Amino acid sequence: MVYIRVLKYSRLLKEIIIAIQAYFQAHRFIKKHKLWKWILIPGILYAILFGVSMVLFFHASESLVATLILKTGLQNWLDKLQGSWLGFLFVIGGFVLMLIQIILGFSLFKYFFLITGAPLFAYLSEKTEAIIEGNDFPFSVQQLAKDIIRGISIAARNFIWQAVYALAILFASLVPLVGLLTPVLALLVDCYFYGFSMLDYSLERHKKTTAESILYISNHRGLAIGNGMVFYAMHLIPVVGWVLAPAYAVVAATLSMYPLKEND
Repeated sequence: MVYIRVLKYSRLLKEIIIAIQAYFQAHRFIKKHKLWKWILIPGILYAILFGVSMVLFFHASESLVATLILKTGLQNWLDKLQGSWLGFLFVIGGFVLMLIQIILGFSLFKYFFLITGAPLFAYLSEKTEAIIEGNDFPFSVQQLAKDIIRGISIAARNFIWQAVYALAILFASLVPLVGLLTPVLALLVDCYFYGFSMLDYSLERHKKTTAESILYISNHRGLAIGNGMVFYAMHLIPVVGWVLAPAYAVVAATLSMYPLKEND
């Protein structure tokens, strides 16, 4: 049993590393094949929307936490506990709650962009795979339409499931000490579901049904988590990271599928 768990976690780690390395490969791939026009224009739009939405989400979450403290009468109690360990824990708890709200707000924005950006993501993923296979890229409106519909349906499905997990995480964040770990958990869940959407574009073209895609990614969740982790990390680079993150994630997801093809 222990041996099986070690193998499981080593495989998970290996797949996360493959997904991370795929971003570096994506950068070289984009430069070599001059795909910048598919990166920069939607990326600039994404960066503007991201910057505005994060400011709004931050202020909204800050106001919500402040309102909850005032309405529940916690403010007077916290004033009395000022300087004590219990008061410190409540301050940390409020910060954690606000952080989770920001993550959830970003997640909501992410799904909005996944749905509206489905045509671009589907096209870029298909073009990437055509170049990898060394084939000409015959543009197919029918295939693109199928990819778009599939992308939207997967994004909607993932949004519902993530909302369920988010609700559980939100309640867990109210538990002292345990709540300190919930931002990390919320982030990992968000990384998984974002990477899921990116990987599914390739799986759809390989004629896998939605159920087969869900099973495949569940068996290779490291690819999804790793893809989402780097996507998030790129947002730590102001403006440039925001512009590049969405399209790089699509190309990286497509590239990351190939090292596992021979084993599946």
